[in-house]
Amino acid sequence: MQIQFQKYHGTGNDFVMIDNRLGQFDGSNQVLIAKLCDRHFGIGADGLILLEKSEKHDFSMRYYNADGLEGSMCGNGGRCTVHFAKSLGIVEQKTTFEAVDGLHFATINGDIVSLQMADVDKIEKFDNHSFLNTGSPHHVEIVENVMDFPVFEIGKAKRYGSPYFEKGSNINFVEAIDNKTFKLRTYERGVENETLSCGTGATATAIAMYETGRTKSNKVELQVMGGKLEVSFEKVGNTYQNVFLTGKATFVFSGVWK
Repeated sequence: MQIQFQKYHGTGNDFVMIDNRLGQFDGSNQVLIAKLCDRHFGIGADGLILLEKSEKHDFSMRYYNADGLEGSMCGNGGRCTVHFAKSLGIVEQKTTFEAVDGLHFATINGDIVSLQMADVDKIEKFDNHSFLNTGSPHHVEIVENVMDFPVFEIGKAKRYGSPYFEKGSNINFVEAIDNKTFKLRTYERGVENETLSCGTGATATAIAMYETGRTKSNKVELQVMGGKLEVSFEKVGNTYQNVFLTGKATFVFSGVWK
């Protein structure tokens, strides 16, 4: 079997992209997906994305974590899928597509992709962290000296700890740089490691920082390990609407897996 693929990354969050509009790739093959994502014996990626047909919209996106299991929404993956769809001639400057958490609108200008994320109307606030779902569940915690923080060790412990347990949560550690800029590092479930960037994590962090009064700006810059992301939003009542995640989506290489 030969599998044509393209490799993309969104600020260092990397993906194996497959055009599956003909339905030839078996998304239930967990072993194969994990092997393709393996950094030593495969192509290497944080996850795998299938671009598939949609009955009503431009395309649909299915995201799989590096462990081979189908995952929740991936913001950087969504941005890369939009870039991939444009390269295939499916879309031009604008698109609406389907994902596991519903419909997403996006625009693309060169390598810059701006992706509309789901509305957020529930944020749980605690003494030292917040919890919210931006298509994927996120624990957002303020720390000092985030660049020296033991993200893997503490992220892994919190990911499986109370109250998340087996279902788990992504764990974000954030440090304020100024009143609208934050450094962010994320431990991602499914990858079971720190990633260079997490789009839904950046979205969750921006909203959490606004909700807890650490910024008054509705346009927040996140400095992640792989680059910079911007999150903008409007708060209407208790709901965050028109949430957009913006940043580069970068083609790396294409190939054939035999």
